[in-house]
Amino acid sequence: MKDDQLLIERTLKGDMQAFRWLITRNQHLVSRVVGRIIQNEDEMEEVCQDVFLKAYDKLATFRGVSKFSTWLVSIAYHMSLNHAKKKKRPQVSIDEVHSRGATERGADDVMELDDLKTTLENALRKLPEAQRNVITLFHLEEMTYEEVAEITGMPIGTVKNYLFRGRNQLKEILKVLKNNEVI
Repeated sequence: MKDDQLLIERTLKGDMQAFRWLITRNQHLVSRVVGRIIQNEDEMEEVCQDVFLKAYDKLATFRGVSKFSTWLVSIAYHMSLNHAKKKKRPQVSIDEVHSRGATERGADDVMELDDLKTTLENALRKLPEAQRNVITLFHLEEMTYEEVAEITGMPIGTVKNYLFRGRNQLKEILKVLKNNEVI
């Protein structure tokens, strides 16, 4: 955190190399968070670039109360949600998973799931967006309840509730996929 603070101070004094270091340190984290919300690779790259531009513009407002990466992921999270809302991506509910027939799953255009990671990724996409995002931040990005709450703007109790409900829905989705021989 001290290193980040030093880089922030240097950036605010006009040292662009310091900002490049901040980007380099955090670009994978930002890409993963944005990529969980926006699946289109071109759009994802565009949003990631916009995240770093906004972070640069707002860097003077970073107070250092949280880690820089948490502050940056919060920007990435909200910008991704806004982008997704503009695109109005259709959401898939657990009911839709249950209602699909085995013939639809057996078609050539259905995803081939080679390993557990791919299966989990596909199951995660079927969760409601808020639950998917909370599960991703907590389990895949290994953030604390407090960090997830700060990033999403949700109370900690809501984060815990979304984690609990999301895990249960994920289990149900995986059961349905398994029973329909998608796995």
